[in-house]
Amino acid sequence: MKAKIIITPKKAVLDPQGKTVQQALEHMGYRDIQAVHVGKYLEIELAGSDREAARKAMEEASHKFLSNPVIEDYQLVIE
Repeated sequence: MKAKIIITPKKAVLDPQGKTVQQALEHMGYRDIQAVHVGKYLEIELAGSDREAARKAMEEASHKFLSNPVIEDYQLVIE
């Protein structure tokens, strides 16, 4: 199995890296961009076949270690 985790800043959190990317894109001529949010993408290979146990473990890891729940949101997909 594989866990895919996307971590992004919460909408209310200032994202200076995203703002820098947005300004660079605008400077390059891409004018219709309203916002850019820079985050992290992780793929974790998992042993075993119990999808629910894998989901529970990855939810816990995402909340406790991989993301900062105060300033970040995450999406988890188990394949």
